[in-house]
Amino acid sequence: MNPFLSKLLVDIARKRLQSKKKNETVSKKEIVPLVRKFQVEVSHAIKEYIFVIIGVFSAGFGLKGFLLPNRFIDGGATGISLLLQNVTSLDLSYFLILVNLPFLILASRTFSVKFALRSMAAIALLAFVVHFVEYPTITEDKLLISVFGGFFLGLGIGMSMRGGSVIDGTEVLAIFLSRKLSLTIGDVLLLINILIFSVGAYILSIETALYAILTYLAAAKTVDFVVDGVEEYVGVTIISTKHEELRHMLTQELRRACTIYAGKGGYGKSGESYDKDIIYTVVTRLELAKLQTEIDKIDRNAFIIMGLVKDLKGGMIKKKPLK
Repeated sequence: MNPFLSKLLVDIARKRLQSKKKNETVSKKEIVPLVRKFQVEVSHAIKEYIFVIIGVFSAGFGLKGFLLPNRFIDGGATGISLLLQNVTSLDLSYFLILVNLPFLILASRTFSVKFALRSMAAIALLAFVVHFVEYPTITEDKLLISVFGGFFLGLGIGMSMRGGSVIDGTEVLAIFLSRKLSLTIGDVLLLINILIFSVGAYILSIETALYAILTYLAAAKTVDFVVDGVEEYVGVTIISTKHEELRHMLTQELRRACTIYAGKGGYGKSGESYDKDIIYTVVTRLELAKLQTEIDKIDRNAFIIMGLVKDLKGGMIKKKPLK
C-alpha cells in the first residue's frame, strides 16, 4: 500500500484507540490489527468503486450506443425508464432516477441505508453519464442492437452488483416480494418483465417488444456470467472406507487440497454405525473426469456427492492444475 496512505491509517488507528483509552499509552501491538482492518476495508472499497464505475460506463454504452437511438426497451427499471422516454420524449437520465427512487427507498428498509445510498450514487452517476457523455451509435441492425445492447447493459448491472450496489431497482422489489409471497425472486422478475413487455407491445409495437425480450435475455445471461463467474467449479464430497488412500491421492498425486470431516456412518454392512472420515474437495468441471477415474482406481464403491460451486476465493484451485 502507498506509504502516505499507510501512515494516514496508522494515525487514524492511533487516534481511535487513544479516544477509547483516554490518557493511556497506545502500543504498536494494539495499532497493527486495527491498521490491517482499515487496509482491508480501504482496498475492498476501492475495488468496489472501480467495479461500479466500470459498470456505469458499460451500461451507459449499452443504452446510448444501442438501445436509446433505436427506440428499443429492456426489462426492469431500465426498461420502464426507456418506455417512458419513448412515450414522453423527455431525457432518459431523469427517468432513471425517478423510476428507481421508490425501489431505493424500499432497499433502505429491506437491506440497509448504506446499500441504498451507494445504489443511489451509482444510479445518479449513470444518469449523469447518459445525459452528458456522448457515445457513438454503433449499428442499426435490430438483432445486433438487441444482443449487444443487452450484453453491455447486463455487464454494467453485473459489475455494479459486484461493487455492492444496483443500477436497476427491480431486483430489490423482487427480493422484497419473494419474502412476502410464496414466489421465488425469478418468478417476481418474470411477472414484472411480462408486464413491461406487454405495455411495450401495446405502446410501441409487437416487434419492438419481441426484440426487448431478446435484449433482456442477453442482459440476464451476462449478469449471471459477471456475478457468478465464467468458470464453473464442482464441490466433491467423498465417503469411503479407504479415505486415507483417497486423501493421499488428492494431496500427493493430484496436488489438490481437501478438507477432512469426522463422520459417522448411519448404516453399515452389519447394520451398525461406524466412524469414517469424509473428504471434501473442489475441482473445475474439466478436471472432474480425471478425479472420478482416480477415485475408481482406489474404491469403486465410494459414495460421491457433487454440487456446483459458483465462485472461489483463496486456496490452490486457481493456481495449480491437476497433474
